[in-house]
Amino acid sequence: MLIVQNVSYTFPNKSIAFENISFRLAPQEKTALVGNNGVGKSTLLQLISGNVSPSIGEIHINGSFYFVPQLFGQYNHLSIAEALGIHDKLNALDRILQGSIDEKDYNALDDDWTIEDRCNQALESWGLTDIDLRSPMLGLSGGQKTKVFLAGIDILQPELVLLDEPSNHLDTASRTRLYDYIQNSTKTFLVVSHDRTLLELLDVTLEMTPHGVKRYGGNHSFYLEQKAIQLNALTDDIDAKEKELRKAKLKERETAERQNRLDARGQRKQEKAGISRIMMNTLKNKAENSTSKLKAVHQTKISDIANDLGTLRSSVSDLDKMKFDFQDTKIHEGKVLFDAKDIQVQLKNGASLWSKPLSVQIRAGQRIAIQGSNGSGKTTLLRLILGQAQAQQGVCNRYFEYAVYIDQEYSLLNNDLTLFEQAQQFNTTGLLPSEINTRLKRFLFQPDDWTKPVRVLSGGERLRLTLCCMTVRPDAPDMIVLDEPTNNLDLQNVQILVNAINSYKGTLIVVSHDSYFLKDIHIEDAIEL
Repeated sequence: MLIVQNVSYTFPNKSIAFENISFRLAPQEKTALVGNNGVGKSTLLQLISGNVSPSIGEIHINGSFYFVPQLFGQYNHLSIAEALGIHDKLNALDRILQGSIDEKDYNALDDDWTIEDRCNQALESWGLTDIDLRSPMLGLSGGQKTKVFLAGIDILQPELVLLDEPSNHLDTASRTRLYDYIQNSTKTFLVVSHDRTLLELLDVTLEMTPHGVKRYGGNHSFYLEQKAIQLNALTDDIDAKEKELRKAKLKERETAERQNRLDARGQRKQEKAGISRIMMNTLKNKAENSTSKLKAVHQTKISDIANDLGTLRSSVSDLDKMKFDFQDTKIHEGKVLFDAKDIQVQLKNGASLWSKPLSVQIRAGQRIAIQGSNGSGKTTLLRLILGQAQAQQGVCNRYFEYAVYIDQEYSLLNNDLTLFEQAQQFNTTGLLPSEINTRLKRFLFQPDDWTKPVRVLSGGERLRLTLCCMTVRPDAPDMIVLDEPTNNLDLQNVQILVNAINSYKGTLIVVSHDSYFLKDIHIEDAIEL
């Protein structure tokens, strides 16, 4: 169905995205493409879809294909029908039904007499019954745009479907619809996603790294099991190589000490034998040359072992190098931190946000998920909890001092600061600059990064900097609030966030549709909107 052969891509600025990518997909194979942010997964999908041409290599698709992108801003100036590529067919059908006998209209329709019915059925199946195909894409929400393009699969009936983070903007019900659709479909799928539930449904996992693409013949759980086996083997190799290095250094030291003793003993014998000074210097030079050659042999062996060890260590993932040391919160478990009674928020059109007023109480130590469909007011409730918004009805009382809000944009960061300056903003106890730098290095920011502006950071880097700042401030937050924090994060960075949150023992409030993430961070309670 799909053959990608020795494909490389270089960006217009001459930087290399990836090199020599090769893999194949069989018909009806459902495949996940995983890898760290920045490795080029979305770029590869753009190449396969034909939106971009490879610098080197060939891509062959045996059949029709369809691409659901991650971002939709490029379609905002188009109508829904234009974005889906069915505008000409629908217009031709309209003219024919109105009596046109123009051959151009019949050619444009191409005997696709059911196009309008398929559109209506497909949109209805995704809950878009009130959407007009002639309306602009600009007026749709992120979730609606995603569902429009997912409906396009049934409208256009491709054989190969390319999906780039398809569940990002979907609520729980729409995600379930997506899972069922993929599971029951006989089409070929290539999916880029960090959604664990979706990845578990796929038959094959392709891991994309700077070194190429490696195939794992199973779903995401199988892939993780194989990676764990590889990590254990790598750890054993590192341990063995460290022992070999210590042994080689000990052997070098023992050999040098033995040679020094032999040289000293030989010199004493020569002095007793009355050998001339010229001959003694000659013998001394020979001994030094011999010792130097022996030392060089040992140094070469040690250098080779050290290089092998460095290669092995560089293969260890960044996740396993990172350490978290969040302080425990000083608030005793069970204390009321937020108490809201009969609250209601009015929308701009005067309508009430919730069908009935809410009463919510949050206690210290709770781990709570706020759940509900798109537009149900989840983010509004977070802002009320944090004091960033006011209810028009009811009473909100807050009994906490320090809360950290982490959204998908990591907006607590200041784009105008450098990384060091941003970390310094959380330095409330006078840590020395060297200690700030140590914290930055712990979160994988090297000296060259410290003077970079925050604005140039990727999503994963912004996450790591946010977590770093939280460890710079000595007192732990009374509450951490997460608003869809895993959107646009790769799986490795999601795991970094999980590790950080699980090292925090305070109160946690989360909005997320990612069921695996909620399970991994041990959510215990839920507020349903």
